[in-house]
Amino acid sequence: MSTTESVKEDESVPINNGVSVIIRHKVEPSNQAAYELWLKKIIPVAAKFAGHQGVHVLRPARGNNKFEIAVRFSSEKLAHNWLNSDERKSLLAQSEILFHEQEMLELYNGIDFWFTESPAPNKVATRWKQWLLTTSVIWPLTMLIPLLLQPFYGVLAFSFHPILRQGLTVVIVVGLVVYLIIPKLVQLSASWLFGK
Repeated sequence: MSTTESVKEDESVPINNGVSVIIRHKVEPSNQAAYELWLKKIIPVAAKFAGHQGVHVLRPARGNNKFEIAVRFSSEKLAHNWLNSDERKSLLAQSEILFHEQEMLELYNGIDFWFTESPAPNKVATRWKQWLLTTSVIWPLTMLIPLLLQPFYGVLAFSFHPILRQGLTVVIVVGLVVYLIIPKLVQLSASWLFGK
């Protein structure tokens, strides 16, 4: 089964924005072990391309067969360099037999991917709702996390420089927001986020 052909750049979107490339593959259970081996080949190849900022693989729950891979690039132009590369096309050709149907590709700018409704991939929450939800999460965390870290600093034999303390707070807050809180909160508030 053929996979998605070369992806054209959207000239209406600034190419200097960070983008998430969302790739969805349906893989039958009997092919999933081979697919995992294929992922181990393609992920390091993608990582060598300029602008690559990381990858996250969401594996299917039991009874499901959809893999979702999020690849982050520093710009849309650099993302397209990878998507249209000979290396990727060659690796896709090797994996065609594993896919249950044609792969799906979507590009999201900034944090739009958080605020995109899964059943309707082109439906993105309005900016003011994104802002309100994100602020409601980050504001309390920036007050709570430093308080929780204070005892930790007290038991250390040396004092953290204020800049390092702030940096540690930012790392923890961003990690919680990106990986735990926002994805769950978007699901819980979907009717409000994506409603009219």
